[in-house]
Amino acid sequence: MVTIDGPSGAGKTTVSKLLAERAGMVRLDTGAMYRACALSARREGVPWGDAHRMGGVARSLDLSFLDAAGRQGVFLAGVDVSGAIRTPEMSLGASEVSAHLPVREALVAKQREMGRDGGVVLEGRDTGTVVFPDAEVKLFLTASAEERARRRVQDLLDRGMTADYGQILSAIRSRDEADSTRAIAPLRPAEDAVILDSTRLDLDAVVGHVLDMVHSCN
Repeated sequence: MVTIDGPSGAGKTTVSKLLAERAGMVRLDTGAMYRACALSARREGVPWGDAHRMGGVARSLDLSFLDAAGRQGVFLAGVDVSGAIRTPEMSLGASEVSAHLPVREALVAKQREMGRDGGVVLEGRDTGTVVFPDAEVKLFLTASAEERARRRVQDLLDRGMTADYGQILSAIRSRDEADSTRAIAPLRPAEDAVILDSTRLDLDAVVGHVLDMVHSCN
């Protein structure tokens, strides 16, 4: 089992996808679960700040990472929301709802159920500290806020969406502050995690480094 934690925009999604493909593992995007929870709440008219009602949203979340045809993505009730959850608004929403204990309890239980048989790559913010503290390989992937904002802008532009660098940088810094100071499962590296700064590393270098970590455990 591999856990990849780190702040928003550090490259966890891309790295975990490639690692899962190259290592023959199953990928679980735990961060996407909180984003999907925030999106579901917004669509249902549930305020993100209402911990009790958000717990109900999380417990009833009909979420999967494969559709009926076996395609990978993030699906709510069978509908692909992979793009809808990747907006700056849903990033902030994920940070807010993940601070609620009922939400975390519900989604951590789902994560442990999905990963109980091992052979998985989990990405998120507390996969190595809370969800699977006994994982064989733990990585904390980070990058400068400026580089993460640049990547997010490029990602949005590539998907035909508008993007304002200043607003996105501000949102990233706000989320970093919220994630690292929250009372429940704050963003931090596990004591035995390898910390890797990807600001000046290309994708292959990062994935290669993690593959070496995986192979060293076999």
